[in-house]
Amino acid sequence: MRIALTRGVPSTINRCELTHVERVPIDIDRARAQHDEYERALESLGCTIVRIDAADELPDSVFIEDTAIVVDEVAVITRPGAESRRAETAAVADVLREYRTLRFIEPPATIDGGDVLCIGKRIYVGVTPRSNADGVRQLRDHLAPFGYSVDAVPVRDCLHLKSAVTQIGEETVLINRAWVDGFEAYERIEVHPDEPLAANALRIGDALIYSSMFPRTRERLKNVHVVDASELAKAEGGVTCCSIVLSCRA
Repeated sequence: MRIALTRGVPSTINRCELTHVERVPIDIDRARAQHDEYERALESLGCTIVRIDAADELPDSVFIEDTAIVVDEVAVITRPGAESRRAETAAVADVLREYRTLRFIEPPATIDGGDVLCIGKRIYVGVTPRSNADGVRQLRDHLAPFGYSVDAVPVRDCLHLKSAVTQIGEETVLINRAWVDGFEAYERIEVHPDEPLAANALRIGDALIYSSMFPRTRERLKNVHVVDASELAKAEGGVTCCSIVLSCRA
């Protein structure tokens, strides 16, 4: 059984944090319709949606991925790098407690889930303004007892590691090599040079959920379920950002 945790689009999303994109108005009704489409795509790929209520006091809270790192054995509740986002974790922890034992990242560490790429037992953490060295160390301490390796990866010119690289197959990644180095151990499919933001794909089983904004890169991919994520992209979000996907016993 596969569960996808999601959270509704808040009415305050136009006050979201931004780092690498200019602020432009977000159509909230359209963003909510796109989020609904995204949830339907998850359901079509076998996920059961567990939706947390929208939180208008938390403008970035639709981007639930940043609040937790979930592996088979445990869920690590993060401490987001943006102070305005730290209150997002409480509601997510309350739900995840039903499915996993919880561990917590403690001050002064910071880590965003968007900076954490899990490929089997190998965990890569982007070192960005949102995730620091102490966050990497604490995550390693939490996951090493279960046999996971945790390695820091320098990232440049983008918000999160998963803005630059995501897993799209057992041993395949989609990557923008202008923003991150390494990953030579994997087959690397590079984004089209005209689509630098196109490395963000959400793998569900053998399928990918992928934004319609990147048609040239999409031609390089297989088994793609396309969604319109253009309004959420104005808030510096991608398709991985809007869910936490975990496997559970039925």
